Amino acid sequence: MRAFEDFTEGLEIAIGPYEVTKEEVIEFAREFDPQPFHLDEDAAKASMLGGLSASGWHTCAMMMRMMADAYVLDSTSQGGPGVDFVKWRRPVRPGDTLSGTARVLSTRQSAKRPTIGLARISTKLRNGRDETVLESEHTLFLLTREAAAA
Repeated sequence: MRAFEDFTEGLEIAIGPYEVTKEEVIEFAREFDPQPFHLDEDAAKASMLGGLSASGWHTCAMMMRMMADAYVLDSTSQGGPGVDFVKWRRPVRPGDTLSGTARVLSTRQSAKRPTIGLARISTKLRNGRDETVLESEHTLFLLTREAAAA
């Protein structure tokens, strides 16, 4: 299990792959983002996206799944205070296979809670054509190795 001390500056962690299906794109959109270009192929073709695409929020959820599988669930993660930014660079299409990297930009130990460390992480997702589809940065709270052993 990775603790705060294992998240060193510059560490890169591969995330994915994740295959995007038409059914999940429509299902997510129907529930959470029912815009026509996420629900209907004809409406999507007529939109500026030029075809059916996953909601950006769905793309974020897929990214979270990939991060959870790659490192979060096997770490001392205590969650985080939020996401500093998300940029959707290209539409995510049914049939795309997403993969990417999570890179530790910086770390510091909490002054108020010395059992907690903070890791600032940049994540980039790419489709199977090696096009960047999403970029984000967030802070992850992690227990120190000593705190996790207690």
